[in-house]
Amino acid sequence: MWQNEVTYGALALGFRPMTWTGARKENISMDKMKVAVIGCGTIANSAHIPAYMKNEDVEIKYFCDIIPERADAAVEKYGCGKAVVDYHDVLADPEVEAVSVCTPNRMHSVISIDALKAGKHVLCEKPAARIYDEAVAMQQAQHEPGKVLNIGVVNRFNNQVNRIREYIQEGRLGEIYHVYISFRAHRSIPGLGGAFTTKEISGGGVLIDWGVHYLDLSMYCLGDPKALTVSGETFCKLGRDIEGYTYKEMWAGPPVKDGIYDVDDSVTALIRTDGPTFTMHGAWAQNIGESETFIDFMGDKGGIRLQYGGDFTVYTAEHDALVKFTPEGKSEDIFQTEIDSFVRCIRTGEKLPSHIDTVLKTAKILQAIYDSAEQHREIVLD
Repeated sequence: MWQNEVTYGALALGFRPMTWTGARKENISMDKMKVAVIGCGTIANSAHIPAYMKNEDVEIKYFCDIIPERADAAVEKYGCGKAVVDYHDVLADPEVEAVSVCTPNRMHSVISIDALKAGKHVLCEKPAARIYDEAVAMQQAQHEPGKVLNIGVVNRFNNQVNRIREYIQEGRLGEIYHVYISFRAHRSIPGLGGAFTTKEISGGGVLIDWGVHYLDLSMYCLGDPKALTVSGETFCKLGRDIEGYTYKEMWAGPPVKDGIYDVDDSVTALIRTDGPTFTMHGAWAQNIGESETFIDFMGDKGGIRLQYGGDFTVYTAEHDALVKFTPEGKSEDIFQTEIDSFVRCIRTGEKLPSHIDTVLKTAKILQAIYDSAEQHREIVLD
């Protein structure tokens, strides 16, 4: 059963807006693109659907969910489209050009591949898939028909993130030699006992749910360096006693007392690349009452700390003095930019930073962390 999907911290994020140029728009058909949203849970209603509704070049033709009430509710709420239960009905309609896949991770590769084979463009929520092999199969399916397959690594559309990327590209931090990634929270396992904590559905826990955003963001800022070796350990500790678990937050809840909990609630990893090293420390639930969600980019001329979903501070030295400053810039709705960019790239043929070819690099590292944890040894990547 498809359960609600929630993107951690998403509503607080900013992004770099992408706008039409007059010349580009003149060369594009102004017929509205018909799209469908498959999976009508939280991420669809909080991000994909509202963004499509605000895009003047798009018409939502179908809302699809295996829970009929969800699809019906979307039709009623948004005043458009048709409610269907079987996504194959969507794919059989030649008018539908593109789909958003907003289901739990287990169905990401299945639906995306079917959609590509049916000649549809696809925006699939993160992570690309439960395991790396499924993500590779998605990439192969995309190459055959040549349709767009983008993954919902929405931070690549965050304008604060893009500013950091520009600082690094301009050499203002010098040589980046290390990146420290922290995504730690105090007892906030999502939907304990449900889809998020069932490995067969989700593929993993905090690493694949939160860690994918932090790692992908860091990779993007550094130009997606090649990973060489990975060492990691994952821990399934605090949520094992579902009934006895005391929690601070339970988004995607409430707890399913007779449910399953077989995923990681904590992870640590060391990643060596052909550029900097990365260290990661993440936890859905830790017995430390602080939320520590930041990324440090450490260079020999300067450093940056990004508060995830917020601003960043630059640290450097100038004129024999230590200096720090926090750039302030306009923040926009990153999901709107993601959807607008997806629609635009279908018309223009441009390849976005969220294309499956790029995102696959992050998926490979995530898989290596899980493999390293299972085998208790370092993984050497090809």
